Amino acid sequence: MKIDNKTLEGMAHLSRLNLDQKDVEELKKDMSEILDWVEKLDEVDTEGVAPLTTMSHEINAVREDKTKPHLSHEKALKNAPKKDSDYFRVPKVLD
Repeated sequence: MKIDNKTLEGMAHLSRLNLDQKDVEELKKDMSEILDWVEKLDEVDTEGVAPLTTMSHEINAVREDKTKPHLSHEKALKNAPKKDSDYFRVPKVLD
């Protein structure tokens, strides 16, 4: 697949890149080669191959979720520098 100037300029705009005109031809060539390589992947027979979710053979050891007692409002707010009945008071960060 060949990348033209219009496609390259569009991708540069979306990527917020300022392209130097001296690099345009080399970028078009490199991107075309990448897309040609990706197109070759369509030729690979993947029939019967299970999809991978990770490249690692390690298995996550996860614990069972169990409910536990939670903090009461009084305990949670006990050492708060500023509080308002049931809530923490924090400085305003947005206008």
